[in-house]
Amino acid sequence: MVLPDNADELPLLSRVHRPSDLQRFTPAELVDLAQEIRRYLIASVSRTGGHLGPNLGVVELTIALHRVFDSPRDSLVFDTGHQTYVHKLLTGRQDFSRLRQRGGLSGYASRAESPHDVVENSHASASLAWADGISREKRRRGDPSWTVAVIGDGALTGGMAWEALNSIAAEEDRRLVVVVNDNGRSYAPTVGGLAHHLDALRTSQQYERTLAWGKRTLLSLGDPGRAAYDALHGLKTGLKDVLAPQAMFEDLGLKYLGPVDGHDEVALETALGRARAVRGPVLVHAITEKGRGYTPAEEDLADRFHAVGRIHPETGLPVEPQRFGWTSVFADEIVRIARRRDDVVGLTAAMMQPVGLGPMAAEFPDRVIDVGIAEQLAVTSAAGMAFKGAHPVVAVYATFLNRAFDQVLMDVGLHRAGVTFALDRAGITGDDGPSHNGMWDISMLQVVPGLRLAAPRDEATLREELNEAVEVPDAPTAVRYPKGPLPRPLPALRRVGAVDVLAEPGGEPDGAAAPSARVLLVAAGSLVPEALEAADALAAERVAVTVVDPRWIVPVPRDVVDLARKGADLVVTVEDGVLEGGFGWAVRDALSESGIPVQTLGIPRRYLEQGRRSALQAELGLDAVGIAASVGSRLARMGRVAPVPSAADLAE
Repeated sequence: MVLPDNADELPLLSRVHRPSDLQRFTPAELVDLAQEIRRYLIASVSRTGGHLGPNLGVVELTIALHRVFDSPRDSLVFDTGHQTYVHKLLTGRQDFSRLRQRGGLSGYASRAESPHDVVENSHASASLAWADGISREKRRRGDPSWTVAVIGDGALTGGMAWEALNSIAAEEDRRLVVVVNDNGRSYAPTVGGLAHHLDALRTSQQYERTLAWGKRTLLSLGDPGRAAYDALHGLKTGLKDVLAPQAMFEDLGLKYLGPVDGHDEVALETALGRARAVRGPVLVHAITEKGRGYTPAEEDLADRFHAVGRIHPETGLPVEPQRFGWTSVFADEIVRIARRRDDVVGLTAAMMQPVGLGPMAAEFPDRVIDVGIAEQLAVTSAAGMAFKGAHPVVAVYATFLNRAFDQVLMDVGLHRAGVTFALDRAGITGDDGPSHNGMWDISMLQVVPGLRLAAPRDEATLREELNEAVEVPDAPTAVRYPKGPLPRPLPALRRVGAVDVLAEPGGEPDGAAAPSARVLLVAAGSLVPEALEAADALAAERVAVTVVDPRWIVPVPRDVVDLARKGADLVVTVEDGVLEGGFGWAVRDALSESGIPVQTLGIPRRYLEQGRRSALQAELGLDAVGIAASVGSRLARMGRVAPVPSAADLAE
C-alpha cells in the first residue's frame, strides 16, 4: 500500500488484499475499517483530485457487497463507476498516488486493472442494462452466480435505466440484485417525479422509526399512553397507501427491500443476505450520505465534493485557486443574453453547476430546466420548446451529447428547430479517461443537415459566437469549447468574410530569398495557440505561414477555400476532434478539385488513455512542436523544405 505522507496508520486496511479477507473482520472492526478507508480517501484524493464525495458515501455499502457476494465470480456492476474507489481498495488496488494520471489507477472501473471490474463506461444509467444482459447469459449457461448492479438515484432518472428495469422485472428466474444507492443527488439534488417517490420512501422509513419510538414511550405511560398509541396506530393504518410507495417497484415485478441505512454495515449485510434468499430479481434501497465523514464535503451544498482538484485535506480548500475558465465565460454570457432575450431558456442533464447554468438559474429560475440524467429528453424537449417560440440552449459535456445523437438528428435537425448546444469539455479532457474526451462531436454533428458548429479560440470569440448562435432562428447551432483555463486573448489581424486571419507573413526585404513554401494553417478553436507557435517555428525554415481561424467549422466556410486558392502550396488543418469525418476531412473535400494538397492533423480513431491534456496533445502531435514537425515533414516529402526538428531532435 502506498500511503500519503500525512495519512494516519491504517492497520485494518493493510490487512485487506482481496475481498475474502473481509470475512475475518468482526463487526466492530468493520466499523473501524470504514473510518480508515475514509481517512485514506481524503488524504489520497486531496493530493491527486478525483471523485471524493461519492466514494465517501459508499464505504459501508461496498464493504457489505464484498462480504455478501463473491467477486469476481459474482459480477458487481457499478453505474458510472466514479464511486468505485472503495471497491478498488478492497480488491487489492491500494496505490492511489497516481490516481487519474498516466500509468496510475483509473478514476472509474477498468477491466485492464482487475478482474473484479466489469463495466468501465462512465456514462450514467447503463448498469441495469449491463446487469440484464449478464444475468440473462448466466441463466442460459446454467451459471448460478449472482449479478449485482449498483445504481444511484440520480442515474435512475435516465430512461435507459427504466427500459432495463422493465426487462429485468419480466422474468423471475434470474439471480439479480439491484442496489439503489440513494443519496438524493447526482452532481446536484436529484430532480423529477422519481426524486419525489424516493423522498416518500425515506419519509416512510422515518415514520416507522418515529412510530417505534412512540410505541415504547406511550406504552410506558399506562392506560392514557395506550389510548394515544391506539390512535397513532390507527393513523398509520389510514396512511398505509401513502407510506408504501415501494409498490411502484413491486408492481413492476421487483421484490423490494428497504429502505436500509446505507451506513449501517450490519443492516446492509442483512438486507443483501435477504436478497440472496429471494427468488427472482430484488431491489435493495440503501439510504446514504454523499461526502459522509468529511465536514467540508458535508457542508458543500453545491455537490458535496462530487469531484475535486487538489485540495488541502484539513479545510477542503483548493491548493491552486481555479483560474477563470471557459465554463465561467459561458455562465456569464448566457445570463447577459437571457437579460436581453426572454425567449432564451437553458436546459441541462443533471449538471447545472458543472456546465455553468447555475447563475442563469439563480436569476431566472423559471427559465432553466434540469431534466436529470436524460440527455435524450433534454434535446427533444428543447425541440418542443423551440416549436412554441423559445430558443433553448442545451448545455452538456461534449461526450454526453453522444447519447442524444438521434434526437439531435431527427427531432432538432429534421424539424429545423432553433436550438443551440453549448458543448463544454470538448476535445481532449485527459484525466477522466477515454469515455470523457469530447472528441466525437465534430464528426457526429457534421452529418446533421443544416447544423452549424462554432469553435471559439478565446474569451472574446466564445462570447461572440454564442451570441451569433442564438440569433439563428430556424436551424440548430452548436458552440464547442474545452475544459480548463482560458488562453491569453488572441485578436485577429483582420477578418475575411467569416474567417479570422491571425498571422500572416510580412513582406520580404529586398534581396531576401523567397519563401520555400506557402502554407495556410487552419486552426480550429482551442488549438489556435499551438498553431501560432508552430507558425513561428516554421518561419525560421523560410516557410510563409498564414494562420486562420474559421470560427464556424461546420459547414466549412467558403472563405477558407478562397484563401487556400490564393497561392497556398499546402493547406493544414488542426482540430482536437476525431480525424475521420471531422473538420479537416471536410476541408479536404471542399478543396478536392483545386489540386491543393491538404494535411489533416487531429485525433486518430482510437480511445485515448487517461493523462494530462498537454501530455496527450504532445503524444498525438497536436502541440506546437508536433504541428511544426508534421508540416515540415510533409513539405520535405513535397521537396519544398528541410524537416523542422522534432522535440526529440531538439533535446539531443
